[in-house]
Amino acid sequence: MLGSKAQRIAGWILSSLTAAFLIGPSAMGKFAEWEGKDKMFEHIGYSPELITKIGVVEIVISLLFLIPRTAFLGAILLTGYLGGATATHVRVGDPFFMPILIGIVVWIGLGLRRPEVFVLASCGTTVPTSTHTANLTQTPPDASHKT
Repeated sequence: MLGSKAQRIAGWILSSLTAAFLIGPSAMGKFAEWEGKDKMFEHIGYSPELITKIGVVEIVISLLFLIPRTAFLGAILLTGYLGGATATHVRVGDPFFMPILIGIVVWIGLGLRRPEVFVLASCGTTVPTSTHTANLTQTPPDASHKT
């Protein structure tokens, strides 16, 4: 199943902007020194050493998301990563909507790049495009019923 060229371009734009945000301001903020950094990370319960490791993970999975062959895995890993960010913000009483929104944009971007993602999300309810696919989606007869 192929989406239109415009859909794929929109998907790449969304994916690239999301990854750029995660690799740029988000991850780089974990490596750079800035006023109030230690206090902010202390507030959420993370040491400077742990924040550096989290930054590396954020960059690696964002890059996986951008590589076509590993994009689906990258989206799954980003979902887990952003789930952890959401849980951290909820735990300390901070606003937590941003990681959720980023996660939604990740999946929309991937779905526009690879429309089969939307098929998976809809539980595969689209009409098969070939007889081979139709055979794969049919329920096999129950072998235990002998007539």
